[in-house]
Amino acid sequence: MTMVRDPGLQPERTRLAWRRTLLALTAVTLLTVRLALIGGRGGAGPAAVAILGWGVVITLCWRRGTGSGVARVGGRQVALVGLAAAGFALLGTLLVLRGL
Repeated sequence: MTMVRDPGLQPERTRLAWRRTLLALTAVTLLTVRLALIGGRGGAGPAAVAILGWGVVITLCWRRGTGSGVARVGGRQVALVGLAAAGFALLGTLLVLRGL
């Protein structure tokens, strides 16, 4: 007798979680770009780093967020996204403390 795996709603929850992550990173990136536009030169460096990090995370997470294709499980991808999310959380905190 072969057991059939029933994933239930787990794939949908996973896609939604990745989409929330991408949405949060997009919001912080846009706030950083806004800071660069109104703050002058001081915000250009963080904005460039945020845009670069956002592009990397989008590239890494697109399959997981949209559910298209087969996404690799584990590995360096999850660690890189976790590191990027921590960096964006720090950047978002700094933006809030700065009053944006």
